[in-house]
Amino acid sequence: MSKETLPEHYLFEKKAHQAFIDAVEDLGKALRKQGPLDEKTANLIQLAAAIAIHSEGAVHSHIRRAIENGASAEEVYHAIVLLTSTVGFPTVSAALSWAGDIVRKQQERSP
Repeated sequence: MSKETLPEHYLFEKKAHQAFIDAVEDLGKALRKQGPLDEKTANLIQLAAAIAIHSEGAVHSHIRRAIENGASAEEVYHAIVLLTSTVGFPTVSAALSWAGDIVRKQQERSP
């Protein structure tokens, strides 16, 4: 993910707690290398987990990363609505709203 797409609060935390954030990022890299899943799939799985714990920031992050790794807006929205019977409509509705924030920004940046 390019530095320009990182949220300001994340950049602040990275500066304030560099060793901690570096360790978390390194853990994520190591975990992704452990198996056969591609980056897009991994981000869609992490998106589902972020939705389940109601973490708007993580939802935004994993949507951005999934799109950067080849996911279409339709794939992102489908991954979200698939969660309805598991996490419930109110949670899915919130996640769809959060997804719209990122998808609109990505579409504005595209030529």
